[in-house]
Amino acid sequence: MQKWKRFAFGFVLATFGLTAVAGAQEYTSLPRKETLIVENPEGTIKNPGWFNIWVNGGGGVSTGLQQLTMDTLWYIDPEQGLGGASWDNSLAADKPQYNADFTEMTVKLRKGLFWSDGVEFTADDVVYTVKTQMDHPGMIWSAAFSVQVASVEATDPQTVVFKLKKPNSRFHAIFTVRWNGAWIMPKHVFEKVEDPLRYDFANPVSLGAYKLKAFDPQGKWYTWEKRDDWQRTSLARFGEPAPKYVTYTDPGPPDKRTIAQLEHNLDIIHDNTPEGMFTLKEKSKTIETWFPGFPFAHPDPTLPAVIFNTQNPPFDNADVRWALALLIDIKAVDMASYRGAATLSALGVPPTAATMKDYQAPMQDWLKDFEIDTGKSKIKPYDPTVGQQIADILRKQPKFKDQIPTDPQAISGAFGYGWWKPDPKAAGELLEKAGFKKSGGKWLAPDGQPFKIRMTVEGDTRSVFTRAGTLIAQQWAAFGIDAKAVPAAKLWQTALQPGDFQVAIAWSVETWGGDPDLSFFLDSWHSQFVAKKGDNQPPRNWQRWSNPELDKIIESIRGISADDPKGMELGKDYLKLVAREMPTIPLMSYNVFTSMDTTYWTGYSTIADPYTDPVPNWANSRLMMVKLKPAQPK
Repeated sequence: MQKWKRFAFGFVLATFGLTAVAGAQEYTSLPRKETLIVENPEGTIKNPGWFNIWVNGGGGVSTGLQQLTMDTLWYIDPEQGLGGASWDNSLAADKPQYNADFTEMTVKLRKGLFWSDGVEFTADDVVYTVKTQMDHPGMIWSAAFSVQVASVEATDPQTVVFKLKKPNSRFHAIFTVRWNGAWIMPKHVFEKVEDPLRYDFANPVSLGAYKLKAFDPQGKWYTWEKRDDWQRTSLARFGEPAPKYVTYTDPGPPDKRTIAQLEHNLDIIHDNTPEGMFTLKEKSKTIETWFPGFPFAHPDPTLPAVIFNTQNPPFDNADVRWALALLIDIKAVDMASYRGAATLSALGVPPTAATMKDYQAPMQDWLKDFEIDTGKSKIKPYDPTVGQQIADILRKQPKFKDQIPTDPQAISGAFGYGWWKPDPKAAGELLEKAGFKKSGGKWLAPDGQPFKIRMTVEGDTRSVFTRAGTLIAQQWAAFGIDAKAVPAAKLWQTALQPGDFQVAIAWSVETWGGDPDLSFFLDSWHSQFVAKKGDNQPPRNWQRWSNPELDKIIESIRGISADDPKGMELGKDYLKLVAREMPTIPLMSYNVFTSMDTTYWTGYSTIADPYTDPVPNWANSRLMMVKLKPAQPK
């Protein structure tokens, strides 16, 4: 067994001016050549022994729990997928079967799949999952099931029939993983539990190809071991997973992640700073990235945005939201956060390759003609040249000048088409229209109190967004608003889900990836899923925004099949509505600076072989396990 290198290298990176020093950890006793080591982007887990993924109990999700042990009916990969298609029938044997009016969905399940404790998976597990969550409002998918499901039954061990309260041709999306999904519960375990809301699911029974081996009581790392009977899982259709052990660990902030990977003690960095990525590409000969050159990062089908809590005044007012949008200098935000390596989006959809073709390009004329009324004037706020301006800025930097495209179409694809023009005059008029006044250089709310905004950011957990949010708050403050960025640990769990925030940098828009259908996030934006103030919000409408026009769009989508061309037209109706109402301020793509070290493992997903999203916290990254190959002999 090859000994591990210790984190006492005395290796100094000039870029950071830091020396990495840390003690050995228990998982380092495993054979390095058989162990894949992955950054857990959730960092150190607050309640490390909590594995009940169906209840928010402070445990981790990206610890390997969802990637390696969970399973559900279908997956849609945001990239090419394995098996020849991005759609994957996982626990299901086929695609969902609907009746003529989309009020009934029938699912056929695979035979021969088993839980890690030897109990066979059947339709009873699916039925139990749905009914249990409907009966317990504190569970993650309780609301989504309760408002949609009239009944669910197992007509035989491999068949489940759902009867819906209203037509919904996208009901299957709740069981379809792109990020997250209604994971299936082991009935034989939970039916013996008195209260599933309080059950920690310690030593979790697995439906995936791995099972829990050990974890750090302090929440620093989790190690999973390949099941002896991995052949009895849905992943086995694609082959045997190569790593015997997979460890998800908190390597610390970006500088320590970078050092650990340079010393080959971290196979996959989930996300890095742009500077960390530039350092890795400069100093290492064993690093792979999604793109081999600038911008290196993988464009996830998510849309980072300024998210308003629209249940709280004054952010329930579209004029206020638009005023704040017109105070943002997006070029400065892009350069400060991503160092220019981002793709901008003025529209409420991620600027991925697919949505560029389906939505962004076709709507450019509409954006150029779009007007808003400030109460004193009408303005056309869209600037279609912003992407070109950013390319021009980057081309002046010697390090990148030869990597920046010159073709207009390539520039739009890399940096986006355009964004909103900074317009402080129009912003002031909109605030006055909403009842605000400026006194002594400071803006006062309609009640006479100072206009105060606290922008919630994630700190070191997602430093790119923290820099963006901090700069946006500074731009608002320069206009006379008392605005500050405030970091929050576990932003999603402690702020977004309970609604304990004013404004945040995060995302509530997530698309399937290569599919123009927007139902993955859009269905969850229906007003029927908006929580009451003070209650936990189900995914993904973190802005808690509701609108009758939006409900009509969603209900129309529910009434047509997923491949009906009308779906794209309804998608454009949604984009026009949110441009007018601005419930969130779309910023840019979420370009993730994932890097993979090839010292011990090869076969990672890149643009040359895009079989899945390379970002390892995605549940789809289970596909990586069967594509990886050892780089060194045992």
